[in-house]
Amino acid sequence: MLIYKIFRTPEWEAFKAAGETLGAPVDLADGYVHFSTAAQAAETAAKHFAGEEGLWLLALESEALGAALKWEPSRGGALFPHLYRALRMEDVLWHAPLPLVDGVHRFPEGMA
Repeated sequence: MLIYKIFRTPEWEAFKAAGETLGAPVDLADGYVHFSTAAQAAETAAKHFAGEEGLWLLALESEALGAALKWEPSRGGALFPHLYRALRMEDVLWHAPLPLVDGVHRFPEGMA
């Protein structure tokens, strides 16, 4: 199953330069890297990145992350994937800009 991470451009640039990251400030504060499923990603963008431009969407294969990935309850009791190790560039299957169009983030076609 693909899972998704949203980064602001400076976070994405720092990740690319270093080759790994412990995540954005919210991830550092919580002690794990937050991800969303395809069904959760738009709500995550609306809740945590409303009106922000310059975002990047990263896709990862959840099974490839092994035991470091835990599914834990969050918004409304829904299970969200949380990574308890550094996120590495080799974990990323693909990345794409997440443009803001008419006030809403436009996700890639066929995201699953």
